[in-house]
Amino acid sequence: MSFDVLLKYLQNFYSKEDIVMLEKAYQMAQKAHEGSVRRSGEPYITHPVGVAYILAQLKLDVASIIAALLHDTVEDTLITTQDINKVFGSSVADIVDGVTKITKLKFRHTHEKQAENIRKMIVAMGSDVRVILVKLADRLHNMRTLNYMSFQKQARIARETLDIYAPLASRLGMSSIKIELEDLSLKYAYPDEYHFLQEKIKEKRKDRVAYIDKFKLTLTKNLESRIDFDFDIQGRSKHLYSIYKKMETSNLPYEQIYDILAFRICVNSIKECYETLGIIHSLWRPIPGRFKDFIAMPKANNYQSLHTTLIGNDGERVEVQIRTHEMHELAEWGIAAHWEYKSSSYSKDINSKNTPDVANKFNWLRELIQMNQETYSADEFLENMKSDLLESEIYVFTPKGEVKEFPVGATPIDFAYSIHTDVGNHIVSACVNKKVVPLRYILQNGDTVEVVTSKNQSPSKDWLKFCATSKAKGQIRAVIKKEQRSMSKKIGQDMLERYFKKQSNKLSNYTSGEVFAEYLQKQGCHKLEDLFIKVGFGRLEPSLVYKDLSPKEEKEFKQDSEIETLEKRIESNNSNKKFNKDNSGVQVGGENDILVRFAKCCYPIPGDSIVGFVSVGRGISIHRADCEKTFNIDSGRYVEVNWNNKTNNITHRVRLCVVSFNLPGILAKMGDVFSVAEANIENLKASSTLDNRAISYFDIQIKNLEDLEKLLLEIKKIKGVIQVSRDHRV
Repeated sequence: MSFDVLLKYLQNFYSKEDIVMLEKAYQMAQKAHEGSVRRSGEPYITHPVGVAYILAQLKLDVASIIAALLHDTVEDTLITTQDINKVFGSSVADIVDGVTKITKLKFRHTHEKQAENIRKMIVAMGSDVRVILVKLADRLHNMRTLNYMSFQKQARIARETLDIYAPLASRLGMSSIKIELEDLSLKYAYPDEYHFLQEKIKEKRKDRVAYIDKFKLTLTKNLESRIDFDFDIQGRSKHLYSIYKKMETSNLPYEQIYDILAFRICVNSIKECYETLGIIHSLWRPIPGRFKDFIAMPKANNYQSLHTTLIGNDGERVEVQIRTHEMHELAEWGIAAHWEYKSSSYSKDINSKNTPDVANKFNWLRELIQMNQETYSADEFLENMKSDLLESEIYVFTPKGEVKEFPVGATPIDFAYSIHTDVGNHIVSACVNKKVVPLRYILQNGDTVEVVTSKNQSPSKDWLKFCATSKAKGQIRAVIKKEQRSMSKKIGQDMLERYFKKQSNKLSNYTSGEVFAEYLQKQGCHKLEDLFIKVGFGRLEPSLVYKDLSPKEEKEFKQDSEIETLEKRIESNNSNKKFNKDNSGVQVGGENDILVRFAKCCYPIPGDSIVGFVSVGRGISIHRADCEKTFNIDSGRYVEVNWNNKTNNITHRVRLCVVSFNLPGILAKMGDVFSVAEANIENLKASSTLDNRAISYFDIQIKNLEDLEKLLLEIKKIKGVIQVSRDHRV
C-alpha cells in the first residue's frame, strides 16, 4: 500500500494539523527504512503504512497512527525512542517502545505457555492498551503477507498467532480482527484442513447463497409487516476456523456440522432488539437451551447481543444475532472503539494521558494488569490465566438481583471474591437458591448466591483446588504466601539466634553497620527480615550466615544420638549404592547421547515438566519448568528436552524440607518411611527452633514424581509432622 492511499483515507477523518504530523512521521519512517525491502520485494515502508491503514480503519487517535508508521524504526534502524519523543512527544514514544519490547520477546510455542507469553505482552504494554492495538495490527498485516515466508516460518508464526494474538483480540472484543487472524492462521498452520474446508464450502456455495437469500427475504417481509422501525439484515456462513474448531471439539465430520449459517439483525434500540426476537420466535422454532441474552448480561469484553438458534423451513439450523448498531460497532472493533478519533488540535491530543477509561469498561484487562503485578511467578500467572483466556459462560445473581459473570466451574468462593477481597478471605458457608451448599458447589446459570463470613476464617490451600477465577486464586495465594513468609520469618530468626547462641555469641552484634549491609546485598536481601525469611525457607543455612558474619572459626554443631544413628544409615547406604551416571533418561532434541546435568537449584525428576539450557563447556542444564532461575536465562540458549522411556530404574536427587514438632524418635520414623519407599538418603541436616519445632532437610534419591508424591503422603502421616515440602519451600 502506498502512503498516498493512506493519506487520502486519513483526510476524511483527521484535521489538517494532524495530517501535517502524520506526513512528518511518514518521512521519518521512509528515511529510516530507505534501502530495506520485504520478502515480497516491496520497499519495507509498505509494511508500516499497511499497519497504519488498519488502525486508521479503526479510527484510532493520532498518536496510534503515528506510532504505527514508526513502530519498527527503533528495532530495525538507528532511530531511538528519544528521537521520537523530541519530534512527536512521549505518548508516541511510549507506544513505539512498548511495541519494540513485544517484538523482542521470545515466545514458547506450546499451549501451556500461552498465558506466560501473554504476561510478557502485558509487561511490555505497561498501562497503555494502544501498544497491543498497534501490535495486533502489525501481526494482522504480517499474516496477510505471510505467503512470502518459508513453510516452516509460516507454520510457526501462524501457531503463535492462534496461541497469543487471536485470543487477545477476542478478549479485547475485536471480533473482526480475531476472525481474520484465525482464518489466516488456519491456512498456514493447518493447510490440509484449511483447503478441505474451502472445497467443502465451495461445493455448496450456490445452495447456501440461495438459502440465505430465501431466509432473508422471508424474514424481511415478516418484519416489515409487523414493525415500524428500521432494521438491517446480513446473512453469512460462519468463518472457517470456527467450523474447524467445532469439528475438532465435537469430533464430528464436516457433514455433521449443521449450524454453519448465521444472520445478524441490527436495530436502533434495546427495546427493538427484544421486539424483533419475539417476532422471529413466532416464525421459526427456537432450539431449547441455545438462547443467550448478552444484552442483559454482557460478556467480559463488553460484547452485547441476543443469540438464538432456530430450525429453518428446510430443517436447517440457523443462528440469529440481534443487536443495536452501537452494539455491533463494539462487537466488531471492541476496545478500539473507545479510542475513536475525535477532531481536536494535535497539541492538545497527541500527548494526552487522558485515554479512555478502559479499566472500568474492560474489567478483565484491569484485573489482568493487577494480577501480573501481584503474582509471584510466571507459572502462577499461567495457572490463573487459564480460565481467563476462555469466554465466561455462566451468570448468577446476588440477593439484590445484580448479575455476576463467571467461567464454567466457578464456586461460591469465586463469587465471594468477586464481591470483595475481604468477603472472599472470610467466607465460611454459602446458600444457593436459599439452600445451604458446600463451598465446592459448582455454580449453575441463574443461581442466586448468598455467602456467610466470619472474621476468624482465613483462606485454605484446599480452596485452590475448587475455585476457577484468577482473582480468587491470586488472592488466596497472596494470603497463604503472607502467612508462610510470617512463619518463615519467625523460624529463620529463631534458627539464627539459636545458632549464634550455641557459638557463645549474639546475632544482634552483627546486624548493623556497612559490613552487614554489604552482606544483605550479597544475599539479595533488602533488610534483616528478608534474611530471616531466607533462612526460614531453608534457602540459607545458619552456619553459613555465622561463617560469613563472624571472624571466628565456625564451631562444630553437635548432633544428638538420633541424628548420628540416621547418618550411619546414610553412610552405609551410600557406600553400597551405585547411581546411574548416564543421561538419566533425558532426550535433547530427540537425541539420547548428549551430555546433560541436573540443576541443583530445583532438582528435576521424571514426571516434572522440564526445560533445557545450553551451558558453555558443561552440556545441557536441565531445570524444572517452574524454576525461578529459568526466567533470567537468555531464551536463545533454550533447547527442547523430554524424559525418554529409560527412566524406570534411574534414581534422581530431590531435596525435602520437613517441619515437625521436636519429638523423640520422629527422625527414626522418617528414616523408616524412606527405607520402605526405597528412597536412599544421601544427606541430612536438622535443627530446632525456640518453639520446640524441628526443621530437617533430606537429600534423597528417588525414581520419579509419582513415587515422590506417595512418599510425601506417607511422611505427612507421621505423628508430629507439621509440613513437608520439596525444594526447601515450607
